[in-house]
Amino acid sequence: MKSRSNYWQLLPYLRPHWRLIGRALISTLVFTACWPIMARLSGELLALLVTGDLPALLRQSGLLAAVFLVHKLAQYGQDSQMAKAALAIVFDLRLRVYAHLQSLSLSYFETTKTGDLSYRLTEDIDRIGEIVNKLFHDATPCVLQLIVVFGYMIYLNWQLTLASLVVAPLMGVLIAWFGDRMLRFSRRSQNLVSDLSALLTEVFSGIRLVRAFAAEAYEIERFAQAAEQNRQAKYAAAWLKAVQFPVVGFLQLLSVLLLLLLGGWQISTGNLTGQQFGSFVIAALMLIDPISHLTDNYNEFKQAQASVDRIFELMQIQPAVLESATAQLLPPVTGKVELESVSFSYQLDQPVLRQLSLRVYPGEAVALVGASGAGKTTLVNLLPRFYDPQMGRVLIDGIDIRSVTLASLRRQIGIVPQETVLFSGTIAQNIAFGQPEFDLAAVQSAAEVANAHQFISQFSQGYQTWVGERGVNLSGGQRQRIAIARAILLDPRILILDEATSALDSESEALVQEALERLMQNRTVLIIAHRLATVRRADRILVMEQGQIVESGNHADLIKQADRYARFYAQQFQ
Repeated sequence: MKSRSNYWQLLPYLRPHWRLIGRALISTLVFTACWPIMARLSGELLALLVTGDLPALLRQSGLLAAVFLVHKLAQYGQDSQMAKAALAIVFDLRLRVYAHLQSLSLSYFETTKTGDLSYRLTEDIDRIGEIVNKLFHDATPCVLQLIVVFGYMIYLNWQLTLASLVVAPLMGVLIAWFGDRMLRFSRRSQNLVSDLSALLTEVFSGIRLVRAFAAEAYEIERFAQAAEQNRQAKYAAAWLKAVQFPVVGFLQLLSVLLLLLLGGWQISTGNLTGQQFGSFVIAALMLIDPISHLTDNYNEFKQAQASVDRIFELMQIQPAVLESATAQLLPPVTGKVELESVSFSYQLDQPVLRQLSLRVYPGEAVALVGASGAGKTTLVNLLPRFYDPQMGRVLIDGIDIRSVTLASLRRQIGIVPQETVLFSGTIAQNIAFGQPEFDLAAVQSAAEVANAHQFISQFSQGYQTWVGERGVNLSGGQRQRIAIARAILLDPRILILDEATSALDSESEALVQEALERLMQNRTVLIIAHRLATVRRADRILVMEQGQIVESGNHADLIKQADRYARFYAQQFQ
């Protein structure tokens, strides 16, 4: 298991907020400087209580109250400034991690649990923010308090101070031992919580399937097992802390008892006055709280180290599809698409496309048909560079797409998928997806072309109707027409239709098909469909098999050939 900490990688996130941190540290220095002053004033106050000198007692009490007020004001400055800095650091880190995730390739998300990513972006980063805040507003003052108060104790009586530290080495060894085990337990606990979050995301996303298969009891059992593993891991960490505090507390008690015995001996020999011993005891008592805090902080630092490691482990992942440092903007294209001897595989020993070459002319509609696994979806996924081929080139208007920026490439390619993805927001926002500011009239015009305006107008709030998570408030046909309106508004030169009507009833399919035909006008179109009725009007139909094109022609020509396409067609319309 990795033991080296990634805490040092947080430094770049601290630097932009050095002014806030600096003000907090100045407050911390004032806060710390008050401790020995209060210890001395308290000792003198105890001596005045014995003498009964009321005027002097009042003056001393007022002076102590003034120092205490400064002490607390400095504590406020320290805590408020560091809380502000910690929240700013968390914001920067969360934004940086999210932006990094957006840069990763599609292949990463296909093999990563969504719940795990959500946990890292929320809980893990929040834990880092808490520990940064605690480092400056709790741990740093405690360390300074120990140094200052310990120095004052040495000033009062160095022999007594050194003798009172007899158990300190043992205490340090025990704290380090507990901290290492706390890190181990925390890593396991956070991984299990992440798995639990992934399980919940998976189940709630597929809740219809759970209901359809009456699998509620099965899912409850799966959840119970994952939750039990998480409970055991968290209890192991809690048990360790429960053992640690009595052990450290007992050692602190031994130190105090030893201090009292040695102090009495020093007074009896004349090396220490009663007033000095009173100040010394108060100073020693001032050490108990920071030691307890540092013990607790050390455990929390070890627990948070697991979160830091998980975040920077994520940041070290590199995208499989990289944009060239010299990438240029792709100019407006006519829509000519070429694949030159393209080979691609998700796994090295399992090729999906084999030396495939293809040329699609501007304004041509080309349909890809074939059995599942033939490589149709993989082929179209190469155009927007969701993946890069291991061999060969993909060109648009004669330009190698690896030489242009990803954004300029993808803005000229529209995709209408089989399963439409809608986000929480209004219908208008979903049609204008990716555009923070948009023209509502243009959105409405796109919806009219997509046969969506009529059903949108029937909602009481029209285009401002809230869609709901994953578009649950809309039917399949309605969601698909919004997806078509989204593509129309983008106005791409190249269009990919991926099983766009396969999951619709006949009425919805007719409306969607009509909208698609309007969308396809004057564009280069690649159509994937298992239902051959949707591809008959394509200019060219390509039959794919094992990553290669084995037949090419229009519907009538391929039927005459009486080969693969003709058999597919006969099976569907027999």
